[in-house]
Amino acid sequence: MRGKVLSFNGSTGLISGDDGKRYTFSVSDLMGDTVFVPAGSTVDFEASGDTAVSIYVIMTAMGERNKYVAALLAFFLGMFGVHKFYLGKTTAGIIMLVCGTIGWILIGIPPLIMGLVAFIETIIYLVKSDQSFYEDYVAGNKSWF
Repeated sequence: MRGKVLSFNGSTGLISGDDGKRYTFSVSDLMGDTVFVPAGSTVDFEASGDTAVSIYVIMTAMGERNKYVAALLAFFLGMFGVHKFYLGKTTAGIIMLVCGTIGWILIGIPPLIMGLVAFIETIIYLVKSDQSFYEDYVAGNKSWF
């Protein structure tokens, strides 16, 4: 049966099945190497009463924000905060945009700092696992490294 993950807190979660029923599950019911499933992910599972077992992730909701796109934006346009806007961190994006543009008035120091921050964030984005990136920058409230 197929369904969508409604919630998952790292140990237990809830799936809405195609049959209209809701099924609970635990992390031990996830198959393969999967240890985290973001809300909105499409899954295939077997129903055992009110519990979902043998859960396979078909499509994750992580596709909203891709860590590789964020890393490329940070590397090429990071001084202007484009990657922050992409990740939905508007305040951090505005800070980087102002420092990257108007900051040249101050002997170019703010844009150099923003460029260094963007370079560090590029490396961090590429090194983090998909799950960790999603938890920190998409679902989480983390704006800076």
